Amino acid sequence: MTPTIFRERGYRFFFFSREESRMHVHVVSGDGEAKFWLEPVLQLEKSYHYNQRQIREIQSLIEERHLELIDAWKSCFGG
Repeated sequence: MTPTIFRERGYRFFFFSREESRMHVHVVSGDGEAKFWLEPVLQLEKSYHYNQRQIREIQSLIEERHLELIDAWKSCFGG
C-alpha cells in the first residue's frame, strides 16, 4: 500500500505501508525521488537525482502542509 497524500508542482507525496515507524514522507517525480523525516524536525533523509533548487522547493511544500502530512500519517498508521 502506498497512499498518495497529495500531488503538487509535478511531485507526488506518499507513504509506504509501515516501512518504518518514524514519521516520514516519500516524494517522487519524473526527475527523481526523495525521503524526508517529518519528526522530530523536518529533515531530508535521502535524495536521488534532485538538485538543490528542487530539494528546497519540495521542503517548502512539505513545510506548508506539514500538519496535513502528520494527520495523514496518523490516519494511515495510528499514533
